[in-house]
Amino acid sequence: MKKNIAYRDQLLELCKLYKINEVRSYINSKKKLTSSQIELILLKNKVRLPEHSYNKKKIAEIRFKEQVLTNVLITCCLIVFLISLVSIRPYIKTVTNEIKFTYIAKEYKTNKNTFKDEKFNTNETSKDNKISLDTRITLNLFENLKYDLKSIRLGESVKPVYLSKLPPDLKNIKSTSKRKDTFIKIILPLIIDENNKILENRKKLFKILGKPSNTMGEKRWLKRRFEDYQIKNEDIAELKLRMDIVPVSLAIAQAAKESGWGTSRFALEGNAMFGQWTYGKDGIKPKDSKGKGHKVLKFPMLRSSIVAYQKNLNTHKAYGELREKRASLREENKKITGQDLVKYLESYAATGKEYVKILSSIISQNQLTDFDNSNLMNTNNASSLVL
Repeated sequence: MKKNIAYRDQLLELCKLYKINEVRSYINSKKKLTSSQIELILLKNKVRLPEHSYNKKKIAEIRFKEQVLTNVLITCCLIVFLISLVSIRPYIKTVTNEIKFTYIAKEYKTNKNTFKDEKFNTNETSKDNKISLDTRITLNLFENLKYDLKSIRLGESVKPVYLSKLPPDLKNIKSTSKRKDTFIKIILPLIIDENNKILENRKKLFKILGKPSNTMGEKRWLKRRFEDYQIKNEDIAELKLRMDIVPVSLAIAQAAKESGWGTSRFALEGNAMFGQWTYGKDGIKPKDSKGKGHKVLKFPMLRSSIVAYQKNLNTHKAYGELREKRASLREENKKITGQDLVKYLESYAATGKEYVKILSSIISQNQLTDFDNSNLMNTNNASSLVL
């Protein structure tokens, strides 16, 4: 009997210690609570009972429920974790690819002058001292970087590898598809990078135009853009038309047609990817040219040729309809593709409509539209590989 009273007193002490008002109200009302009732009240308030408790069955039930609840919560957390892992898997893959690319690029930059066999050679005979790579070395580089067009077609980012010149023996690749893929890999990041610069300028243009007043710096920036795009009278509407991208698929198709997929003399000797003419000194004279005929404009590097090509389509009066069509697609929030604009390039070559058909065929046969939405890997300029 004393034992029972001692145990009940112990329970009451716990109630006082944890300030359980429910028990206090019962005591104040002079109601007699049994030890079992006090135990239940303590359990309800999540107070641990002494070892000698009367309500062991109820305690076991409560503990079982608590365990079940804990297991359910753990299971739910695990499911959420797995779902999150699946959802962020593409992001993890992207970050991993960026880290791998940065590491390999750093290795190539560090050792580019000492590479042999599978590494780089410096073309000491070139006047601008740019690095020249033979086809085998280029293929090894792309393989090491995991630079694959199939993955890019499925949404993977393009590796920021910027070659200054085409491999001189690109035509030695026996497989036509492999030769074409190599050519696309070389010019794809260059085209996207230049388009990105145009889009950045376009974004800045609309930001400036949206302000009630502009700073002197912004006004100077606008003036330079009017000059770049050869616009008189500072026509803002015309600047909006001209300052825009050339679809990647269209640029690749024209480069392929004009350079013979990177094997023409003009492309190899003068980085002339788009067959632009000149009557000045800075050009390569065609072998069948007589007298003071035209020359093919040459460039110090591949990127320069792409910049000149984009400027040509964005400024020459012959491509006014192309620019208007591009603007209408923007207004309708539609994707700008090479097939949408190719029909406006009849003036680019003497063959006119036949030239357009060939370009359209190159785009469709090689599925170049897949690259119109491609993006460059998100790395800083220091991590880009310029060769």
